[in-house]
Amino acid sequence: MKLFSTSFNDGDKLPERQVLNAMGYQGENLSPHLAWDEVPAGTKSFVVTCYDPDAPTGSGWWHWVVANLPADTRELPEGAGSGVAELPTGSLQTRTDFGSAGYGGAAPPKGEHHRYIFTVHALDVEKLDVDENASAAMVGFNVHFHTLGSAAITAIYA
Repeated sequence: MKLFSTSFNDGDKLPERQVLNAMGYQGENLSPHLAWDEVPAGTKSFVVTCYDPDAPTGSGWWHWVVANLPADTRELPEGAGSGVAELPTGSLQTRTDFGSAGYGGAAPPKGEHHRYIFTVHALDVEKLDVDENASAAMVGFNVHFHTLGSAAITAIYA
């Protein structure tokens, strides 16, 4: 699989549009545009995540989780995780480490350099048995057992 974005290139600084508008930051808190291709045969749904492995928590920080994206989905427009653009019918955003469902932009502690890994997972099931209150860890546990392939791009923010 390949994942790409018109919001940023792999390895770029995350644009201010994707930065949180809270915790001392004044970004726009818009989820980035994401698109993917070269999907594995047998894909029945997708999960998209954004994870910061550098957060000072001992376990990183989940910024975004979208589950149950239909198999014909190949793109999420900018703002789809922020309520500005539509997510595909049947998809579901689940709880992040901010405590609620939906995209939460970058907000590293001042002076720290963090990576934001956006990943799309192709799954062999049409739906995961999760709801909007499911933690990112619960979604990840289910993804682990159903992944046919995945692709990721990383942005940085300091």
